[in-house]
Amino acid sequence: MNLMKNIRGFSSVSIKSEFFPAISKIKFEGHKSSDPLSFRYYDPNQIIRGKTMKDWCRFSVAYWHTFRGTGLDIFGSPTLERTWDNIGGDVEAARDRVYAAFEFFKKLGVEYYCFHDTDVAPEGKNLRESQKNFNIIADELEKLQKKTGIKLLWGTANMFSHPRFMNGASTNPDFDVFAYSAAKVNKNK
Repeated sequence: MNLMKNIRGFSSVSIKSEFFPAISKIKFEGHKSSDPLSFRYYDPNQIIRGKTMKDWCRFSVAYWHTFRGTGLDIFGSPTLERTWDNIGGDVEAARDRVYAAFEFFKKLGVEYYCFHDTDVAPEGKNLRESQKNFNIIADELEKLQKKTGIKLLWGTANMFSHPRFMNGASTNPDFDVFAYSAAKVNKNK
């Protein structure tokens, strides 16, 4: 079941609270706040040495830790259950995850995020399919960036998770892996 598609179509870009409905935008409330979902010391508008805290602390959300990490321990199984990861591993699920991510970014008040290519889009059965998947998700990311003003701090190629990279990427003695790696870097520039 495609959760987001059942809630709303993807023809228009909108941020709704499908993934975090009980959480509003996180606000500064000071160190005496009893709200566990508030900033106690980070006040984005406070001036320190001529700049706001927002200018000094330019936070970014790392997509792979926040939206792809499973809490896996090498001696056990994944420990994190996340709504957006229980909807499948295809392009539609990746698109749903983008909406969860941008809802999270907006509520947290961050202006930047970062990712590896295979964090945001599923790897295909070959390079061509992987790049096609990435193009689809990159278009969705770009739409939401334009709508929200949230910017990509950096995006890069993941060349360590797949077994093909067991001997490296650009240093791999297998010319096919080297070529695959070069194509991934070229796609992510």
